[in-house]
Amino acid sequence: MTKLVSSLSFCAFACAAFAAPFERTCDGFCVGPVRIHAPEAGGWTFAATRGTAPDGVETLEIALSAPSPLAPPRFSVSFDFDQVDAHHKWTTRTESVTMPPNWGCHTASRLCSGMPLVAFLNDNDRNRVAVSCSEAKRSVGIAAGLREEDCRLVWKLDFFGEPEAPISAYRTQIRFDRRDVFFGEAIAAGSKWISETAGLKPAPAPDAAFEPLYSAWYSFHQNVHDKEIEAECAEAARLGMKVLIVDDGWQTDDTNRGYAYCGDWKVSKNRFPDMAAHVAKVHALGMKYMIWYGVPMIGLKSANYARFKGKYLWTQNDRWSGYSCLDPRFPEVRQFLCDLYARAMRDWNLDGLKLDFIDAIGFRGEDPAVKENYAGRDIRSLSEAVDRLMKDVYATLTAIKPDALVEFRQSYIGPGIRQYGNMMRAADCPGDLLANRCRIANLRLTSGDTAVHADMLEWNAKETPEQAARFVLSTMFGVIQYSVMLRTLPESHKKMIAHWLDFSQKHRNALLKGAFRPRHYEAFYPVIEAEDARERIVGVYNDACVADCGAADREVYVLNATGKGNLAVRLAAKPAKVEAFDTFGNPVAAPVLDKGLNDAAVPSSGYLKISFAR
Repeated sequence: MTKLVSSLSFCAFACAAFAAPFERTCDGFCVGPVRIHAPEAGGWTFAATRGTAPDGVETLEIALSAPSPLAPPRFSVSFDFDQVDAHHKWTTRTESVTMPPNWGCHTASRLCSGMPLVAFLNDNDRNRVAVSCSEAKRSVGIAAGLREEDCRLVWKLDFFGEPEAPISAYRTQIRFDRRDVFFGEAIAAGSKWISETAGLKPAPAPDAAFEPLYSAWYSFHQNVHDKEIEAECAEAARLGMKVLIVDDGWQTDDTNRGYAYCGDWKVSKNRFPDMAAHVAKVHALGMKYMIWYGVPMIGLKSANYARFKGKYLWTQNDRWSGYSCLDPRFPEVRQFLCDLYARAMRDWNLDGLKLDFIDAIGFRGEDPAVKENYAGRDIRSLSEAVDRLMKDVYATLTAIKPDALVEFRQSYIGPGIRQYGNMMRAADCPGDLLANRCRIANLRLTSGDTAVHADMLEWNAKETPEQAARFVLSTMFGVIQYSVMLRTLPESHKKMIAHWLDFSQKHRNALLKGAFRPRHYEAFYPVIEAEDARERIVGVYNDACVADCGAADREVYVLNATGKGNLAVRLAAKPAKVEAFDTFGNPVAAPVLDKGLNDAAVPSSGYLKISFAR
């Protein structure tokens, strides 16, 4: 609970001083003086309130008011402090770990892209500052980087940098966390605070959201057909996969990877002559069925394109894309999409949807509604309209199936999006095991109880099973999505997949729902730990790192994803029993381990099971 410690009300300007700027400084914060600046305050009044919590975390609440609805003023909040023991910048949107200069450090968030949370940490996984903002819908620009003249960390948060409809009141809070805690704790706390402060209730994640999944995207791309999908699903089900996503391609005969034919969303009869019967066959294999939609897309070559003329935010017409972006401020747009998804769920007995390209809903320049005085639009704010659309979609899907699965992917992954999605997937990174691991870890820190999914796995079939397993192990702390062509994989690869699928399910609670600690962000998380009350699992991805098994209070599994045949293992006590397994789960000769640091032989892409006396 935040305790109010001081309040400063700043009466800005009278309405007559329309173009005059507003600037005030709030002292006493852990980040130093905090400056509020509006280049043109107009008829707006600003008020600021400082608060502190028992743990030392501070907040700044900024309230704006106007006598009548006005376009909200652009304003910024800035502060700076010495760079002391702060070496790396953490954001949700990149795997870059460098210290950026203050002239090249801008990130932005809004409802359907990113989240307003940025942190700096040191080389020992300790938080040095984590700053979050309760504005989870409208655009927030955050610039945070090093000023080279004096080695100070310079911050600036920009509000209302995008077109916004007139309002008469606005309120937001900024949270400053400089606690000396594990950096992941500070980030998770900031994300939770955004949800709670902004009144955003995450959608519950049904058990199926944590089931291993097969995606047809990398294996098939748009060249999908019912019989081929059914054959792949038979193999996927045999190996232990429980959910299928059929991606782009089911709705068109075109295979040019563009979106010119999106928007009608009618099944290609050449590919799926009887979609309902096809879905039933996949269900009979024990798998749930999801399909892909590009939510705002109406392709220039679709029959629906003329229907929605005048109801687009923008149009992109090139050889790759060729589509327009629907404006959800029109009630008929929202109804069209809800009816579309409801028919698909009912007619084909689907279990959920992959809803893509939410982050495309935005302005590219001026708001086209302004010149039309918002004609036909029942919601003037675009962010509010996106929120209304997605709430309506989620309510529509769960009215048909209460445990409906809804997948979103980076960059639309923040607290707002978690209201209507229960599967958050890492952004596309085909064949990139490092990016996949980092993106999963970042999502785990910010996604609470929502199921976090890996990007779809693919690897070259010429890899050894041990090297192929490294792709699997790099995603072990998220829900694994496979997208290799299973029927043509070597049998040794299938045997490896089957074992790790079995392992992931036996240890699901610790891996996916327990305490989560990714180590050394500055080195791209070379060690990741997760645990529940029964067991601790340590994944090691770099042979220069030590697998610290922690307290000798539960069973420990050490996963060797380094590509080498040995690991440095640190134990708090001499184990009662050590077992070793190869990447297929076969027992092999176990190393002798003792208290302290051990150089242990561990099969490449295999693991140790370490038990302690109770």
